Amino acid sequence: MREFLVEITTTIPEGTDPAVVDERRAAEAVRARELAAAGHLVRLWRPVGELRSIGLWRASDEAALREEVLGTLPLRAWMTHVVTPVESHPNDPGRPASAQ
Repeated sequence: MREFLVEITTTIPEGTDPAVVDERRAAEAVRARELAAAGHLVRLWRPVGELRSIGLWRASDEAALREEVLGTLPLRAWMTHVVTPVESHPNDPGRPASAQ
């Protein structure tokens, strides 16, 4: 599995019924737990004071990430993604000894 740093910005269309927003957010939380359990969502952060998230995600390739992982998020229609493929740096202190 490849790793990707993904910046997600969600913009709810003006005039959207708050009940619809609440339903989708609840479904998003459930789906995030499912993707974490499947090994796709590794970490997720929110920059302090900002309404966006930055996550470490895993998928077989970028197309699979976009279609089979991010594409299944209930808030997807309101999201934009910036996807950056990443790999371990030789000096990464968390890198397994076998990869050094």
